[in-house]
Amino acid sequence: MKLNELSDNPGASKKRMRVGRGPGSGKGKTAGRGIKGQKSRSGVAINGYEGGQMPLYQRLPKRGFNKPNRKSFAVINLGLIQKFIDAKKLDAKGEITEDVLVASGLVRRKLDGVRVLAKGEITSKVKLAVTGASKSAVDAVEKAGGTLTVTSASAAE
Repeated sequence: MKLNELSDNPGASKKRMRVGRGPGSGKGKTAGRGIKGQKSRSGVAINGYEGGQMPLYQRLPKRGFNKPNRKSFAVINLGLIQKFIDAKKLDAKGEITEDVLVASGLVRRKLDGVRVLAKGEITSKVKLAVTGASKSAVDAVEKAGGTLTVTSASAAE
């Protein structure tokens, strides 16, 4: 194959329509814009404009507040931790910290910390140290004979 033999797949490229180039083209004279009016002219921007009436997006009530400095936690479930222990990706005998979770691939990145939730079953006796945990997750780990320590008290609820 040579460079001059290269070509696109049939139908991959389509010639652009040149409007306003005579009646024979099929898009002559008004070029598909109809007759007169704002939309037939150039330089028109009417997105969201309602002819002087208050636009819908301004009439609707705005509610709530988005905290600009809110914390974002990486969330993991107890069931997933157990699955990784069973697959020998996590060592249940040593302490499981946030760095260990990232290294095992269970959490992609820590963000503002890791928060453990109680979805799923945990049967192994584990020692967890994370930024946050739900009450039911702490109870579930302790019921299995392990410990779950929360490093910053403000993150736990």
